[in-house]
Amino acid sequence: MTDTKVETPSGKGAADENFPVGSWLLPAALRPHVATYYAFARAIDDIADNPQLAAEDKIARLAAFEAALTDPAAAGAGLEKAKRLRESLAATGVPAARGTDLIAAFKQDAVKLRYADWGELLGYCRLSANPVGRYLLDLHGEDPAGYTASDALCTALQILNHLQDCRDDYHELDRVYLPLDWLQAEGFDVTVLDRDASPPGFRRLLDRCLDGVDGLMEEAGQLPGQLRSARLAMESAVIVQLARRLTKRLRAGDPLAGRVALSRGDFIACGIKGICGVQLGRLFGRHQPASQSR
Repeated sequence: MTDTKVETPSGKGAADENFPVGSWLLPAALRPHVATYYAFARAIDDIADNPQLAAEDKIARLAAFEAALTDPAAAGAGLEKAKRLRESLAATGVPAARGTDLIAAFKQDAVKLRYADWGELLGYCRLSANPVGRYLLDLHGEDPAGYTASDALCTALQILNHLQDCRDDYHELDRVYLPLDWLQAEGFDVTVLDRDASPPGFRRLLDRCLDGVDGLMEEAGQLPGQLRSARLAMESAVIVQLARRLTKRLRAGDPLAGRVALSRGDFIACGIKGICGVQLGRLFGRHQPASQSR
């Protein structure tokens, strides 16, 4: 690793994500901060997902990002995105943990390729997904009581993404984000991901994971009504609708046969339903901020 080539860009951007990233629904004054956070997250994710890098190289690059995020003296060449995020966090009062937790998750990705059970997978999501939702709540000055629903939503989104990409993650990175005990209970090992279609037992495993997502979404669905910011509430409501739609798509589709994804029509329909649901809820008094909902 050289000082000027810490990043390993994949070419992916916000348009490649399953769910909105800093959309027009958010307040204009906050969108640049969200873009800074996303650019940082994208850079470290690309390092962790680069199949050409050895694990120790990934960890060294991620450690450099972490140092630059927490120490101005460490923000050398090639670490500009960490420097910009550090400045953004200082300006907005958002804790540095929203960035360092992501780094911890991606360091884990460099060395941990399997997850023994559902609980271990949820533990990974606490680092890799939940900080994103907490970042947005902190940025908008929301009550921390909203973290519970936000964490449930972010974890659900992460698991849905793992199910979508289960075959590619295995083939490209030898990573399997599926509970191995559930896989073994169906009589399979990870080589089932080499198949071109899901056998019945693997279909049961997928549905079991989606049942877990449904449980998370029961909590996540409360988030829009708990938020004081109408714009953030609309953004979260749209994402809740998209998560529910993707869950249905994955129940009906087969990620081993081809990537199961949302259509443009799904995005439009979920956008309308989410936005209108928040507006009607506030109009008819169903809005209940998190600090009053517990």
